[in-house]
Amino acid sequence: METSIERVDLGPVARRVAGLVSRVEDGWLDLPTPCPDYAVRELLAHVGGLALAFRDAARKEFGPTTDTDPGDARPVLADGWRTVFPRRLEELAEAWGEPGAWEGMTRAGGVDLPGAVAGLVAFDELLVHGWDLARATGMPYAPGDDELRVSYAFLAPSAAERADGKGPFGPPVPVPEGAPLLDRVIGLSGRRPDWPAGASPAGGRTG
Repeated sequence: METSIERVDLGPVARRVAGLVSRVEDGWLDLPTPCPDYAVRELLAHVGGLALAFRDAARKEFGPTTDTDPGDARPVLADGWRTVFPRRLEELAEAWGEPGAWEGMTRAGGVDLPGAVAGLVAFDELLVHGWDLARATGMPYAPGDDELRVSYAFLAPSAAERADGKGPFGPPVPVPEGAPLLDRVIGLSGRRPDWPAGASPAGGRTG
């Protein structure tokens, strides 16, 4: 499976996640998610934080947003997130739409890394956490094949290393042969594609 990963458009995936965020109801905030340590409220706070961090990483505006390890503290959902986070996601996509964002070195999570790599990390984080949020709440989620190929190409090379528990992502979860591309991406990210959300608030059951 081949795809160009030198520079990608974060606009579609950012807009899709922003749409999910704007539709989350207050009664859903304590629902569990495929991220074991996060309920929906923590997942939302994490998405809002990474949008800010990777926006500034694209702009190479270094400071607390780019220098702090997101694992240092449990994310806290701030007031006004329904309007603030979609705007941050739009700014994130715009920042990575600038060619200079993909050039040279930048910093995210306190780690110095090439801009091209940081852009792919941001893309993959949005795509996978969008699935997490949709899965937890029962909202529909259908990234395009081109987007999924980008995440697959990003995650696949480190799969063997992560099987031993190394790296920032969890060990890959095996999926059946011939599974949909979305399931293969989610499995590579260390999640069960059939994660049982139970009675989903947005309609029916998931899993």
